Amino acid sequence: MNRDTKSEKILARYAAGERVFRDLDRDDGIYDFSRCDLRGAVFAGNYIFASFTEANLEGADFSDCNVKTSDFSRAKLAAATFSGSAIDAAVFDGADLTSTNFEKASAYGYVFGKGELPRH
Repeated sequence: MNRDTKSEKILARYAAGERVFRDLDRDDGIYDFSRCDLRGAVFAGNYIFASFTEANLEGADFSDCNVKTSDFSRAKLAAATFSGSAIDAAVFDGADLTSTNFEKASAYGYVFGKGELPRH
């Protein structure tokens, strides 16, 4: 699989044991993390456009992120958190959202309450 360099650098950092990624920026373009294992990764506070299609993101932290237009289709998001995040136009089709936290996340002006999930 041929991934872009910026995505490969993040995946190499993850493989080396790093789990906190607070330096991602929308100006970096679109990241491709599709089909990757990023369990427990912390993306909190980032503004990121990415494909997480079919990725394993169990327990990942997207708190206070802007993940607008990111694709989480068929991703494993069990026990992940999107608390306080902007999720407008993010796609969660077929994703495993078991125990995923969207409290205080917003989409198109709607703020999610405890236990609420986006349609997927």
